[in-house]
Amino acid sequence: MTKKRDREAALKFLKKTMKRYGNPIEIVTDRLRSYRAAMKEIGNERRQMTGQWMNNRAENSHQPFRRREVAMAKFRSTSSLQKFTSIHASIHNHFNQERHLYNRQKFKLKRTTALEEWRQLAA
Repeated sequence: MTKKRDREAALKFLKKTMKRYGNPIEIVTDRLRSYRAAMKEIGNERRQMTGQWMNNRAENSHQPFRRREVAMAKFRSTSSLQKFTSIHASIHNHFNQERHLYNRQKFKLKRTTALEEWRQLAA
């Protein structure tokens, strides 16, 4: 997470990623111009793929974090946002019982058990 999504940030990310994983065959990004500028500087401009649905896999994997990020947009620094999201994630995972996997009785039992555990921890 960076404060800006400019060419320098994209260049830093691409260099770090390429150092770790090697030279890619193709890179799928959104249509942000800073990626193209960074790719041009590295020399991978022809390997960039941008399409309407090409980036869906990456974007969908980040959706839960993006939802929390948008909800908490009033944070002044990225560090305080990251602290909040790490704490929020553990609490959310504790109470998120994935209702679609259980019938009503099991779901209610799991939910009340989670609430009792939380009350014991908070006391």
